[in-house]
Amino acid sequence: MGKIAFVFPGQGSQIVGMGKDMYEQNEKVQQIFHSADTTLDYSLSDLIFNGPQEKLTLTYHAQPAILTVSYALFEALKGEGISPDYTAGHSLGEYSALVASQAIDFKDAVHTVSKRGEFMEEAVPNGQGAMAAILGMDREILADITESVTKNGEPVQLANINCPGQIVISGSATGVELAGKEAKEQGAKRAISLDVSGPFHSVLMEPAASKLQSVLDEIDVRDCRVPVISNVTAQPVTAANAIKEKLIEQLYSPVLWEDSVKTLLSLGVDTFIEVGPGKVLSGLIKKIDRSVTIYSVYDTESLNKTVEALRGE
Repeated sequence: MGKIAFVFPGQGSQIVGMGKDMYEQNEKVQQIFHSADTTLDYSLSDLIFNGPQEKLTLTYHAQPAILTVSYALFEALKGEGISPDYTAGHSLGEYSALVASQAIDFKDAVHTVSKRGEFMEEAVPNGQGAMAAILGMDREILADITESVTKNGEPVQLANINCPGQIVISGSATGVELAGKEAKEQGAKRAISLDVSGPFHSVLMEPAASKLQSVLDEIDVRDCRVPVISNVTAQPVTAANAIKEKLIEQLYSPVLWEDSVKTLLSLGVDTFIEVGPGKVLSGLIKKIDRSVTIYSVYDTESLNKTVEALRGE
């Protein structure tokens, strides 16, 4: 058998009630949720289980919520004796990957991503930044378009390179609109504006990055036990100082998801397990390489099915 990678979802996969069935059945999962509640000084558990969805979707709630559910699912998998050879996460998901790889303690990660969410919200006044998904266009052509719009005074750049034909751009509201229009004129199938609270993974997030630096300086970041594929470089990182550096750069750099998956494939990974709410990453991985085996673990039933399949039962 080849190698296994655990991949962890990012913001946008939050949904009211996620992780509840696990919580009700697993004492270790209960401890994880309680640990998040005490770290944040409010009941994140209550918000996750009962909503409302609008409140859960706020960046500074969604980030610790997804991290908590992802980590709980990871611990449940670990309890079944299943462990990864590599980990990776999409944007926020990289923090889940680092907790799974024992580079950051869960409590420190919850505190950090809650602050990260706040800083991201504060970086750009509402309505001034935007993001859009561009479908059916080559990376190089889209990069040229965003570069030329930026040169004319409206910053916009590639933000998430998700899979062939799906790239998210981010920047000023005008920059994103102009680049989207130009992309369609040059043959993109669609430009879909995203319902997000800010221009994530763009240079406009630099103010958030300097604030995040001070939070990361306060927590203990260690070398990874399991290599994590960095969003910024799409290469494995294990050294503590490199991890910190890349987490700060990540805020204003593109998420190289397609490249990260290709790196994992080149390292001999043939089985991907998406650990966390939703199945977004599973869909992206399928579009990158149809031949790999992909499991999604998001509740008790999917966990049991995955464990059975991996044990060949």
